[in-house]
Amino acid sequence: MAATSVALPQVEMPLPHEMRGRVGMWCLIAAESAIFSIFVVAYLYYAGKSVSGPLPSQVLHVPIFNSICLFSSSLTIVMAERYIRRGDTKMFGAWWFVTIALGTTFILGTAREWYELIYHEGLTISTNLFGTTFYSLVGLHAFHVIVGLTGLSIIFIFTALGLVKQEHAPRIEVFALYWHFVDAIWVVVLSVVYFIAR
Repeated sequence: MAATSVALPQVEMPLPHEMRGRVGMWCLIAAESAIFSIFVVAYLYYAGKSVSGPLPSQVLHVPIFNSICLFSSSLTIVMAERYIRRGDTKMFGAWWFVTIALGTTFILGTAREWYELIYHEGLTISTNLFGTTFYSLVGLHAFHVIVGLTGLSIIFIFTALGLVKQEHAPRIEVFALYWHFVDAIWVVVLSVVYFIAR
């Protein structure tokens, strides 16, 4: 007599509610990392292949102050996270605002750099391969910083209105992952554009 096997019903194990946002953000970061990888590879591939100037070594200057501001914003957002976990929304708002100020300074510095490159050095997106890949890669990063600043600003407005509480700390931490990602990507962009392929 042949033994018959009984199929047991599959029990679906959904992610706990508090993990969904974190998993979603990590998936977004993975997808965005793939996009940045493509742009970095393109930049490296076309580095030095421009047949006309200006060339990176002639016009690029390492944005030290801008980079310090952006990297410091990772520290300030960590401080903000600590205070919201403790329920101190006043200090959370203060550190969150400093993070916004540092990110805004970075974007203004990028805008100033682009102004100098376009109007004083004659480097536009259509000037040569360097211009095309430079504005594409650095512009992609700047776009992500602006998206992050928009989110930071919305959260700051909610904080000022008294709508952000200690129980929102896990959601704040999920958004902070995005900001850390933006900072980490700048390490790669800074290294590739201003040092490796210069």
